[in-house]
Amino acid sequence: MKKLVFRIPATALLAAGLIAICVTPVAWVAPGLQALYVLPLGYAYWVVRNRTTVTEDEIVARGLFATTTVRWPEVKAIRLVRKGWLKAVKDDDTEVTLPAVRFMHLPALSLVSGGRVPDPTAVDEETAEAVAAEDEAAEDVTATEDKDKAAGTTADVADEPVKSVESVESVESEK
Repeated sequence: MKKLVFRIPATALLAAGLIAICVTPVAWVAPGLQALYVLPLGYAYWVVRNRTTVTEDEIVARGLFATTTVRWPEVKAIRLVRKGWLKAVKDDDTEVTLPAVRFMHLPALSLVSGGRVPDPTAVDEETAEAVAAEDEAAEDVTATEDKDKAAGTTADVADEPVKSVESVESVESEK
């Protein structure tokens, strides 16, 4: 059974340690300020807890306080978010945020889901042949231009007439 887990990188825990170090001078100024240590602990819990597990049968999105399980037949679409985590759209049009899953993860998501999520980087054979033909044609044009330049038979852009500033001003005044 294929299983893929998307999580926030463990190096993000370094930020929690840095926050704890930065809070220390303030936390010991007055009694009760030691409660500030809750901030780095909460952040560390958030980093460790948020994850998405994808299998061939289901998606399990684990957030800070809740876990949501969605079976693949219930998924209508995957919504792409410009800056953020992807969202699974269910049949009833409710959305489930997929923690730590971004656009760049779509090929892996497609592979594990058994093709239920289309891979945007996959190229079918017809498209690949068309792209190859365009590339070949572009290379032929470039080679022909290089030969013409070597022979001195191409027309330079500088040979075209250029309007002077006076003629442009006269056209504007006629309007």
